Amino acid sequence: MILVIDASNKHKFTSYMNDMFRLRARVFGERMGWDVTIQDGMERDKFDDLNPAYAVGLDDQGQVVSCVRALQTTGPHMLADVFSTILNGEPPLRSPTLWESTRFCVDTKRLRGKDGMTVSFATCELMIASLEAAKNAGITDIVTVIDPLMDRILKRSDNAPYGYVGKQTDMGKVPALAALLDCTDERINRLRNFAGIHHDVFISEDEITAAAHFQPANAPEKPRIDLHSYCNEQIASAENETEKAAALALQQALAHRFQSARAIDA
Repeated sequence: MILVIDASNKHKFTSYMNDMFRLRARVFGERMGWDVTIQDGMERDKFDDLNPAYAVGLDDQGQVVSCVRALQTTGPHMLADVFSTILNGEPPLRSPTLWESTRFCVDTKRLRGKDGMTVSFATCELMIASLEAAKNAGITDIVTVIDPLMDRILKRSDNAPYGYVGKQTDMGKVPALAALLDCTDERINRLRNFAGIHHDVFISEDEITAAAHFQPANAPEKPRIDLHSYCNEQIASAENETEKAAALALQQALAHRFQSARAIDA
């Protein structure tokens, strides 16, 4: 399930943000060996200070297992200001309907061999969420700086770029290229059909806030969500039929979502 975090709600999800930055440190700093800034176990850069939007993937225990960042291209962004050599002399792409997607990563150690959510499932779920969130925000296209491995993943998942910008360039230990994706129903449906993901991939802010609400205020780090226990508590403590019906509806919706995820052979 994917939680969208942006400037309007990030104050509510500080612990998820910190877990996301920790995941980025493990993936980009430790696993991939990128030249990134890591402080207190978290990887952040100057673009995280520009209030980008994030899609954050959570497993059914509420742990962060994937993430990606979306930046407007009308202001500073990585292709224009960090990876400009990829452009090969071409001007940066700038449009109010074009987003830049960066820092896409999945926690392979946590998901490897885990029931219900695998690396490939989490990768496809995050790609679907990125495209749908962009489309719903009025964005028509995404530009993303990727390495050849991610390019192959896009092609293999029926989500191949429709074009590239500039040229492939060596960026540190791996080559990088800038790919273009259109945020269309056709692309999203192709990706959904490939992955067998036909349910709503997003979890609402209200659902996740409610599920975490019962945790003690002094819980260490981010409260880990036990959705099953939470729903049972809400049903048991309901003071009237309206409250009970609302708790049952949330329980059924979450159960359907997790059952759909586990049914997928990623």
